[in-house]
Amino acid sequence: MRKLLSWTLKTVVALVVVYALLTAGLYWAMRQTMERFTAIMARVPGIAFAVLPFVPLWNSARGGDLRVGDPAPDFTLEKTDKSAMVQLSSFRGQKPVVLVFGSYT
Repeated sequence: MRKLLSWTLKTVVALVVVYALLTAGLYWAMRQTMERFTAIMARVPGIAFAVLPFVPLWNSARGGDLRVGDPAPDFTLEKTDKSAMVQLSSFRGQKPVVLVFGSYT
């Protein structure tokens, strides 16, 4: 009986260590550039998404430091017709700006 408990305890500890290492590895991958992250995730089996805490790790790794009320970080983008560059800060104090990230297709 004592051997069974010892074996069970060792197995549980080993599983916890493996789970912690896999979670740490996933968090590390999420902190990489998007190109590198996608290359890593392409090799991860689908079951990992069900077993590992993907969403909380993603929110922590990619959440950023902005809080409600903080000014948006300034950036410059090319217009869709490629006629000029537009800088976000040029609209400050003039009119509201809505940033939409996604696809309309």
